Amino acid sequence: MTGEIARPERFFADRFGLTSSLLERLLGSALVGRVEEADLFLEYRVNEELVLEERAVKKASRHVSQGAGVRAQSGERTGYAHTDDVTLTSLEEAARQARAVADRAATSAIVAAKPDRRPHDLYAMAVPPVVADPSGKVALLRRIDETARGADPRVRQVIASIWSEEQIILIATASGWTVGDVRPLTRLNVTVIAEQDGRREIGSYGGGGRVPFDFFLDEERWKRFTATATNQALLKLSALAAPAGSLTVVLGPGWPGILLHEAIGHGLEGDFNRKGVSAFSGRMGERVASPLVTVVDDGTLPNRRGSLNVDDEGTPTGRNVLIENGVLRGYMQDRLNARLMGMAPTGNGRRESFAYPPMPRMTNTFMLAGQDDPAEIIRSVPYGLYAVAFGGGQVDITNGKFVFSASEAYLIEDGKLTAPVKGATLIGSGPDVLKRVSRVGHDLKLDEGVGTCGKDGQSVPVGVGLPTIRVDGITVGGTQV
Repeated sequence: MTGEIARPERFFADRFGLTSSLLERLLGSALVGRVEEADLFLEYRVNEELVLEERAVKKASRHVSQGAGVRAQSGERTGYAHTDDVTLTSLEEAARQARAVADRAATSAIVAAKPDRRPHDLYAMAVPPVVADPSGKVALLRRIDETARGADPRVRQVIASIWSEEQIILIATASGWTVGDVRPLTRLNVTVIAEQDGRREIGSYGGGGRVPFDFFLDEERWKRFTATATNQALLKLSALAAPAGSLTVVLGPGWPGILLHEAIGHGLEGDFNRKGVSAFSGRMGERVASPLVTVVDDGTLPNRRGSLNVDDEGTPTGRNVLIENGVLRGYMQDRLNARLMGMAPTGNGRRESFAYPPMPRMTNTFMLAGQDDPAEIIRSVPYGLYAVAFGGGQVDITNGKFVFSASEAYLIEDGKLTAPVKGATLIGSGPDVLKRVSRVGHDLKLDEGVGTCGKDGQSVPVGVGLPTIRVDGITVGGTQV
C-alpha cells in the first residue's frame, strides 16, 4: 500500500506515544485469553463548515475530536467502552470495562484473524479538502449565490454550503495486526427558495465524495448543482397536486436509489437477518425479486462517498452481490455477525465514531443496469408518475414497509412527461416493489454524493444508485382533491 495508508500508525505514535509495543501490552494484558475477540479503534477527526446565506458568511466552524474505543466479544455478547483521553491509562481502563461486559470466562481466545485481502487505496490526494484555502471556498459560494439569483427574478434566497472532513483511524487487534486509513470527505450543497404570488418553494441539490476541493471548481459541476436546485424550486411554483391511488411509477436514475437503500438495503444487513427480524431472514437462495433485479453493495468505487479502503474493523471493503437476477445471494456482514452466522465478513463493519461499536452497514448500494431504453420505459406508461428525487421517508426494517415523499416528480400521460406535481408520497413494501419491477433501463447512475444513513443512533456516509426502472403498481398518496 501507499504511504498514505501507513500514515495513521505513525500519526498516533507521534501524537499520543502509542507505539506497537504499548498497543500489544494494552490488548494482551487486558483481553487475550478472557474473550473471543478484541480490538481497539483510534480516531482523530477534523471537520470544517462554511455557510453563505443572505449573501454573507453566516457560519464558519472548525471542530477537532479524538478518542478511542475498545471492544471485547464473547459469544453474542459485546462489551464496548470508549474514551476521549487517548492515554495508555485511560485505554487500559476502557479495556477492563469492555471485558467486564463480554467476559464469560472463555477457555480459549479466538482473536481476529488478519484480513486475507489487501487494503485499497481509493482516495489518496495531495491536498485534503479540509486544508484547502477557505478564501477559495467562500469565493465559490459567492459565485453560486450570484448565479442562482441571476437565473430568475423569482429567486428570493440562496443558501450555499461547503462541508469538509478528514478522519484518521487506526485499528489494532489482540492478535497483533494493525491497519489504518486516512479518509477525506467533502460536500457542496445548494438550496434555493423561489417565490411567486405569495407562494414559496424550495429546491435543493448537491454532491461530493472523497475528493479534493478542486472537484467543485469544475464550472460544469457547480453550475449544474446550482441550476438543478433553482429549477426544482421554480417548477414547484407551477406544480399540480399529485394524484392518489395505485399507479405505475417510473423511478429516475441516480438519487431515487435511496428508496432501494432504505426499503431493501437495511433488510439485507447481517444483524437483522441473524436475529430473524428482516423480511429476508432465512431466504438465502430464494427468489425475492423480479428476475430483472440485481442489487450490489460496493465499497471499492474510487472517490465515492460510501467507499472505504477498509471498514471500521480493518476488513478491506468489497463488491458484494446481494440479489442476483431476483435471487437472494448474500448479506452484508461485520465480523461479529459473520462469525455467528458462519459466513465471511464482507467489509461492511461501520461506526459513526470511536464512541460507537461497529455494526453491519451499507457502503454504496445500487441496482445494476438492464437493457431497456429509458425513454421507451416512459413511453410504455399510459398514465403514471415519474419520480426524479426524494426527500424524507420512513421504513420498517422488519417488513420493508416504507413511506417516501417525492421532492421532484412529473405526471406521465400517454407515454409523455407532462406537468410537474408536488405532494406525491410513495407507500409500499420494499420486497413487494422488487417483485413488481417490469422494466430496467441501461442508464445506471450513482448519486452525486450526499447520502447519510442512520441506524441505531449512528450516522455514516453512504452512496446509492439506480437505473431508470418501471414499477407496476405502487400506492401513491397525493394531494389532489
